[in-house]
Parts: sequence; structure tokens; C-alpha cells
Amino acid sequence: MTTITKRLFAALLAGAFATAATVSVAQTQTQSTAEPTHADKKAAKKQAEADKDANLAQAKADKKKTESQSKANEAAADANLKNAKKAD
Repeated sequence: MTTITKRLFAALLAGAFATAATVSVAQTQTQSTAEPTHADKKAAKKQAEADKDANLAQAKADKKKTESQSKANEAAADANLKNAKKAD
């Protein structure tokens, strides 16, 4: 192949990819603007409930972890105090 043929082929491929990408984006945009169906609304409601439950469970776990860390820090401080008294 000559250089000119290679350039023409490359330009043709680039044009084809650009067209395919534009069509893909256009299809995505028309699908996302469609009116949600009853099933979509129901699924979104279930998802919101699941997210709420997950957030609540995470908050409870974080609270328990914080309390455990606090107790561990208190025990470590007590141990350090005892060690300091023994050293005197």
C-alpha cells in the first residue's frame, strides 16, 4: 500500500468509528428520556428501601465499631497507667 492509500483507509476507519459513536450516544439519550414504566418505578422504590436499610445497617456497624475502639483505647490507657505506676 502506498502512503496515500494508508491515509485514506485511516480516514475512512476514523469516520466509521465516529459515526458509530454518535449513533450509540443518540440511542442512549433517547432511551434515558423515555417515561418510566410502573415496573421501573416499583424497582426504584425497592432500591431506595434497600439503600435505606443498608445505610442504617452501616450506621449501626460504625457505631458498634466506634464503641469497641473506645473501649479498647480505654483498656490500653488503663494498662499504660498501671505500667507507669509499676515503673515508679
